[in-house]
Amino acid sequence: MFVMYFTEQPMSTYPADIGLEVGHTALMFSNKHFDPVAGSRLYNEYLEHYIYAEEQGVEGFMLNEHHNAPFCMQAKCNIFASILAAVTKKAKIVLLGNPLPLAENPVRLAEELSMIDMISKGRLVPGIVRGGGQESLAAGVNPAYNRERFQEAHDLIVAAWTRQGPFRWEGTHYQHRVVNPWAVPLQKPYPRIWVPGVLSQETIIWAAQQRYPYIALNTSIEATKKIWELYDKVALETGYEAGPENRGYLQQVHVSDSEEKAEKNARQFLWMQGEFTGLAHPVWSNPSGYFSPTLRRNFVEFAVGRAENPRGRPTFDQQVADGRVFFGTPKTVIPKLRRVLEETRPSIYGIWGNDGKRQQRGCADLYPPVGPGGDAGDAGDRQGAGSHRPLRGERPGPPALFDRPQTDAASRGIGASSTLLERRLAER
Repeated sequence: MFVMYFTEQPMSTYPADIGLEVGHTALMFSNKHFDPVAGSRLYNEYLEHYIYAEEQGVEGFMLNEHHNAPFCMQAKCNIFASILAAVTKKAKIVLLGNPLPLAENPVRLAEELSMIDMISKGRLVPGIVRGGGQESLAAGVNPAYNRERFQEAHDLIVAAWTRQGPFRWEGTHYQHRVVNPWAVPLQKPYPRIWVPGVLSQETIIWAAQQRYPYIALNTSIEATKKIWELYDKVALETGYEAGPENRGYLQQVHVSDSEEKAEKNARQFLWMQGEFTGLAHPVWSNPSGYFSPTLRRNFVEFAVGRAENPRGRPTFDQQVADGRVFFGTPKTVIPKLRRVLEETRPSIYGIWGNDGKRQQRGCADLYPPVGPGGDAGDAGDRQGAGSHRPLRGERPGPPALFDRPQTDAASRGIGASSTLLERRLAER
C-alpha cells in the first residue's frame, strides 16, 4: 500500500461572499480578488505541510494544477515538484497531473519532468490529465481537440524519453523538426505514468489499454467499484489481468481530537464544491467538444435548469454515507479506512487532508491567517496528514514562518524563508 498526501492548495483568503454573489469563481472571476501577500504566505505554508508529512512517514505527495480559480493556487505543478525534489528525501513526487492538451511543446515538458526525476533521484511519478474544460478556454486551446492533443502529447513525451535523438515528429497537433532532449529520466525506460479521473469512461478505457494505474478522485465507494469493473474488463480485452497495482483512490479525510471538532472541520471540504464559494459555470466547465455528446447534453440541460447537475450535488451527510468524506478521531476513522481498503482494494491511497479554511496557517498553534476573509478557526485543530504542529524550538507569538527581521515586504510574507525549508536545504 502506497500512501500519499494531497491538498488543492486553495487561495482561501479571497472574499468568498463576492464569489457567492457572482455565482462562479473560475475563469471569469477577476484576479483583482487575489492577494499576493497572503499568496506568498500560503505557498510557504504548503511547502511546510509537505515536509512535515514526509517526516511523519507519508510515502508520497500528490500535486495537481488548476487555472483561473481560487480553489487551487498551483498554476504549474512542476514548480512545486522541483522544490520538493530538492528539499525532501524519500517521498515520491506524484503529479496528477500535467494537463497535456494545454502544452504547446510536449518535448519541453518531457525535459522538465526529466530534470525533476534526476534531481529527486528517481522519485517522480509523472501523472497526466486532460485538464478541465474551462482551462482549455483559459489557455486558448480548442476543447474539441482536447483528447486528441492529450493522446498525441503523451506519445511524443514517451518517444522523447525512450528514443535516441535526433528524430523528427510530424503529428496532427505537434510538429518538431528535431526531437533530441539532452535531459532524460533517471528511471528506465521511463517513470511509470499514472492517470487520475472522475467521470470520463473514455479516460478509464485509455488508461487500462496503456496499463497505467487509474486514480479515482474522491468518488463514492460504489462508483469506484464500477470504475474497477470497467478497467478490469478492458484489461482482459487488452491481454492482461488487472489487480490492486492498477488501482488508486483519493479520499477526503479529517482527523481531530474529538468527533465534534472533526465534523466541524470536515465540513470545510464543501468549500470548493460551492457551499462557501461560487461554482464553475457549467457551460465553461464543459465547452462544446470537450465531453462526449451525452455528457455535453446533460451539462447543458443542467445549465438551463432542466436537469440536475450530472456530477451530482450531494449533501455533506450523503458524502459521509457513501464514503467520500471521513472524519473523526483516530479510533473511529481507522475502521472506516479499513472498510475502504476491503471493498475497493487499491494499492495507491491518497489522503486529501486540507481544504477550505482549515489550512490557513502553517503552524496551527502559533498564529491566525492574514489576508482578506481569513478565518483562523480553533487554534488546536489538526487536519489529516498535512496538519502542523509547532516547529521544534520555536517560540509562540509572531508568525513562525516569517519571524525574521528582514524588509517591510518580508514581514508581510514576501521573500521570507521557512525554518523547515532552511534546515532541509542545509542538510543537502
